Amino acid sequence: MEKTHFKFTGIILGLLLSCTALAAKPVAVNPAHPDRYVVVPGDTLWDISERFLRNPWRWPEVWHVNPQIENPHLIYPGDIIIMTYVDGKPQLRLLRGTTVKLSPTMRSEPLAKAIPTIPVDAIHPFLTRPYVVGLNELDSAPYVVDYVDEHIVGGAGHRIYVRSIENSDHTTYDVVRPGDPYKDGDSGEIIGHEALYIGSAELQRTGDPATLLLSRTELENLPGDRLLPAAEDEPMVAFQPKAPATQINGSIISVLNGVSQIGQYNVVVLDRGTDNGLQVGDVLTIEHKGETVLDKVTEEPTDTVTLPNEPAGTLMVFRTFPRVSFGLVMRATRAIHVLDRVRNPEE
Repeated sequence: MEKTHFKFTGIILGLLLSCTALAAKPVAVNPAHPDRYVVVPGDTLWDISERFLRNPWRWPEVWHVNPQIENPHLIYPGDIIIMTYVDGKPQLRLLRGTTVKLSPTMRSEPLAKAIPTIPVDAIHPFLTRPYVVGLNELDSAPYVVDYVDEHIVGGAGHRIYVRSIENSDHTTYDVVRPGDPYKDGDSGEIIGHEALYIGSAELQRTGDPATLLLSRTELENLPGDRLLPAAEDEPMVAFQPKAPATQINGSIISVLNGVSQIGQYNVVVLDRGTDNGLQVGDVLTIEHKGETVLDKVTEEPTDTVTLPNEPAGTLMVFRTFPRVSFGLVMRATRAIHVLDRVRNPEE
């Protein structure tokens, strides 16, 4: 990730509005919270808040902003966060020199200067690449038909022939391969398809076939791989953690990057999306799905009982599609598995 800047302007009002939408339930503090904490490189606003609060995503409710501080919406390594109580309620403040301030959000600054809300490195590759496509979206997309210099498979630096790109306003393309279908965890209905990212290609000549250069590859390129126009600009990352506005009851249906064991900072796929009211920044509780086991005590040999779901962690949604979303596991208290449940968090 080079020269990535993260814009966090204009979020304070939204944070305040989201706070008023929350129930009046008091913010619970972490009983082991420190009196103060010195920010160090590599920190995120989420994990700093977790030192002080049981539910770190509720930090906007307890931040105190001092408008006399220059850049009052940025937190830097070396800043000191303290917890105080005002009228019996917890309040987080930030000391910089002899002045006090709090920073719930950030605006355009290099990552090396101001700390991000969450570890953006963990999700950056998933912010612009397609990854989820509709049922027939790739059918009409241009596809690799052969290679210049008679290669059998393609890699970075190879030129490819593609059918067909005869007129295009795009110069950069993502090369993808149709992957497994994404299925609803309850009904089994297909709700989208994985678009496996193969690499990136630069258009050199339009036509049928067109000629492109594979500028980078993560997997071997094969004939039949499809091309989609790449996003031209870096995404604006402005995460505002909050509870969903609607009731969410879904499942983890996949994990990205070939990870077999799901833990903290892994990216998971959910079977709920914007059609279900899910938005970027929504925080969900992960529950280990209770198994159905045979009751060995009763006399009925087929008598079974379904065990209750058990809390397993917390995730935050960072990208949404109509019926699918990507979430970053922020906390894992036990092993997390595909088909574990996700729901609205307890406040």
